[in-house]
Amino acid sequence: MNSGIFLDASFWIAYRDERQEQHAQAVELLQRAFQDRAHFFTTLPVICEIHAHFARSRRKKRAILDDFYSNPVVEIAEVSARDQDDALNLLRAHHDKSYSLCDAISFVVMRRLKVARALVFDDHFRQFGEFEINHF
Repeated sequence: MNSGIFLDASFWIAYRDERQEQHAQAVELLQRAFQDRAHFFTTLPVICEIHAHFARSRRKKRAILDDFYSNPVVEIAEVSARDQDDALNLLRAHHDKSYSLCDAISFVVMRRLKVARALVFDDHFRQFGEFEINHF
């Protein structure tokens, strides 16, 4: 397994938005991950979700882009055509679940990269059930 950690939109929104209920927990988890010298992964669809959340804040939109594109410990994993197909098939197979196409892409990319851990605050990763959530 890859020792990296996947960053989900729900986590990063809580980290960057002081008004979010989980903000303090996000800060603490990220500090522990940095102390462990963690390497992080995410995807462009996740970054798009985060960026859209902060669309009305010029300062935060810029900070979000720097968080991911100017950070040597964050790798933006490429989403291949195969990943997209696998994510669509996953959604079709799990039509009773509430996770999104973005989540399904994250699951598929994590499987491909063999990333077992994720920093996340919504229930979709728990619903999927294959990954360690917020553990250090």
